[in-house]
Parts: sequence; C-alpha cells; structure tokens
Amino acid sequence: MPSPVTMSETQEIQQENFDYTLFSWSKQKGLNPIAVKYAEGVYLYDYDGKKYLDFSSGLMNVNIGHGNQRVTAAVVRQMQEVSYVTPSCVTRARGELGRRLAAITPGHLKKTLFTVCGASAIDNAIKLARLYTGRHKIITRYRAFHGASYGSMTAGGDPRKLPHDAQQMPNIVHVEDPYCYRCPWGKEISSCHRECVSHIERIIELEGPETVAAILMEGESGTSGCIKYPPDYLQKIRALCDKHGILLIIDEVMSGFGRTGKWFASELHGIEPDMIATAKGITAGYIPLGALIVTDRIADHFDDRTLWLGLTYSAHPVACAAGVEVLKIYEDENLIENAAAMGHYLEAQVEKMKERHPSIGDFRNTGLLGCLELVKNRTTKEPMAPFNARPEEMAIMNQVAGRLRQLGMYAFVRWNYVFIAPPLTITREQMDEGLAIISDALTIADAQTHS
Repeated sequence: MPSPVTMSETQEIQQENFDYTLFSWSKQKGLNPIAVKYAEGVYLYDYDGKKYLDFSSGLMNVNIGHGNQRVTAAVVRQMQEVSYVTPSCVTRARGELGRRLAAITPGHLKKTLFTVCGASAIDNAIKLARLYTGRHKIITRYRAFHGASYGSMTAGGDPRKLPHDAQQMPNIVHVEDPYCYRCPWGKEISSCHRECVSHIERIIELEGPETVAAILMEGESGTSGCIKYPPDYLQKIRALCDKHGILLIIDEVMSGFGRTGKWFASELHGIEPDMIATAKGITAGYIPLGALIVTDRIADHFDDRTLWLGLTYSAHPVACAAGVEVLKIYEDENLIENAAAMGHYLEAQVEKMKERHPSIGDFRNTGLLGCLELVKNRTTKEPMAPFNARPEEMAIMNQVAGRLRQLGMYAFVRWNYVFIAPPLTITREQMDEGLAIISDALTIADAQTHS
C-alpha cells in the first residue's frame, strides 16, 4: 500500500484554516496565504523560516512595527485588573486615552466615542451628524473606502460594495474625485479652476443644502490609489461646509497616527474637522479599536439630549490600555518624525526608479502612505489593469504581486496600484531593501509597456 502523504507544518496550518475559516474579499479555492509564525519590527516570518518585509504595515495599521512587547505588557496589566466593563462604567485607561487624544487632535476636537473599528467609527459619525443637524444626506467621494459595514460601505464608492445591494443605505450622495492624474474634467492642476470643488457646490445646491448633514472625506486617500488632494481642496470644502451649516467628517482611519508624517492628515491641510473617525493606528493593529472624536460644540449639544449611540465593546478597557501605550510609543520612538523623514527619502528614491521603469505612470505619497500607479503607456496613461479589474485583466499585476512575494515582500497590490506603506519604524536600509524588491518585480510590468 502507498504510504500516507504527510503535510508540513505550514500545510497543516493552511489546511485547518481552509477547512474551518472564510477569507475576506476572495474566492475560497486556490488561496496560498502566508502562514505567519511570528513577526518583529518590519518583518513577518513563516513556519518555513522565510522572512517577508511587510511593506504595507499589515493593512496600513501596524504603524509601530510588529512585536513591540510594551503593548503586550500594558494589555496584560489591564487584564490582570479587569478585562471588560460595560460602557456605562469607566476605567483609568478609557479616560487617559481620551485625554491623550484630545491633546493631539487639531482645534476643538476634544471628546471621543470609542468604537470597535474604523467602519463602526464611520457608521457612528453618520448617525451623529444626522442627530446633531436634523438633516439626512451625506456627501462622499466615489474613489474612497470607508469600511465594510453596510453604512460605511455605502458611504465609500469602492466597487466591493456592488454585489451586496444595488440600493444600499439611502441618502448617500457621491461626488467625483480630485484625481489630478486622471482629472474627470480634463484639467491640469496648475491651470484648473478647482472644478472638483465647484462640482460639489453644485451638488449641494441641487440636493438642497438644508438636507445635507455632512460631507465625509478621507484625510488622505488610501486604498483607492492614494489620490492626492489639490493643496487648497479640503480648505475649500471646509468653507463650503461653513457656508451651508454642514458638518465636515474626516476619515483618518488610515491616515491618522503618524502615517502621513503628522498625527492626523487634517493638519497637513490646515483644517479643523467637526469629527474625526479613526482606528488602525490608534492601537497599531495590536487589538481592535476605533474612535469617533468630536468638537466640544457637538459634544455639548448632547448635555441635555440623549446621545442615541452605543456599542457593547465601546471603550473596551484592554483596547484602551493598548491605545495608551501605543500613543506613548509614537512619542518615545519619534515615529511621526521618522515617517516624515522616510517619506521624503522614499519620494527621492522613486524619482530615480522612474528613470529605469517606464511602467511607473505616477507615484503619489504622503509620509508613508503611497502607491505606484502602473501604466502601459505614460503618454496615454493606459493602466496596467483597469479600475475594478476582472480576474482575467489582472494577469500582469498578479505576476508582479507573485514576484514581490517570491522575493520576500508582503505588499498590497490592487488593480494597477502597488502600495508602499511600511511601518513608521522603517530605516533607510530597510526602505532600500524594499524598493530593490519592487524594482525587480516592475521589470514584469515594464515588458508590457509600449510607446
């Protein structure tokens, strides 16, 4: 009789996951996930001993790097005291994290409702805007992702929402994006009249400003392609909001906590939002936690009115304890300053890469939140894969992604984008290592370019 087939430890782990768990955003057959044994700094290690440079900080959330045992110790200390209390109780960690957030947020954003993730922060921002204003419409951008709950998914324009429900949540109004590389109005940023803003102003007029509760914008664009705002764009949106009594909600789930070289991307644009919805970097992904931070004016409105918002795990003490320690780590290790410095270094190195790789059509970056947009022709800007590409249209980009993994990189590749968003702890040497891997993989895309 033939001897039984034995599986490696990696295969056993993968198989158990295949047999008993489901995978996000994927066909469930044919997957080959990395079986991560441990992680440290900017690297992941699998059960076969292979090392991967994590060039996307997990999902742009492990800002402090992997395996920082200060967070472990803080979580253990909290769990030794109390692991859970209802949101009607308070803990030292909850108050301290709220105080620390108030110290780093811009302007009058001083009070926080703690949620469990970014999507729940967005959902509660929408509900709060409607409660506060008595209006019901929310204006958002098409090329934005705000989360995967029904509310946040509808608010975003990401096509992952389309299979679920053609109607989705009512009273969301989408507008075009200030996508300067592919301007919807065919303009150049140096000579345009900010048609991207006047477009929104017309939408407000057509919808009726008295019906619009809020405009929801990302602090900096993320998985939609790191689309860069014109320098004065958010300031003009802030002015529109002020003119019509509309709240401005800024989604800092991905762009918050040093990712852009500032505590929050709002600072880069010189604006004070009415609300900041955030998550990811607040605990650097070590434990799930989200936050909706609001101005004193909004908070005071509910002094004598019921705040009809609530979550079982709001202000979870263990998550809050992790958040407190992570905020200390940002400061103690000068990670925000490092993100800004390494972002400048990254941009200089990619400029050199453009000379060698004709497939790089555009590189958009803020701090350590960036992406390469790959094209077949720089003049026509024909994308290496189209927006919302079908599987058969992803052949070349899948080869690029496969080469990155083969060379020891964990990176986020989507459509014709290759994202560069490593942990804020990254060094020049590690950045050079990552860019050398990407440069190798780009030769696959370069072979598909034409003049």
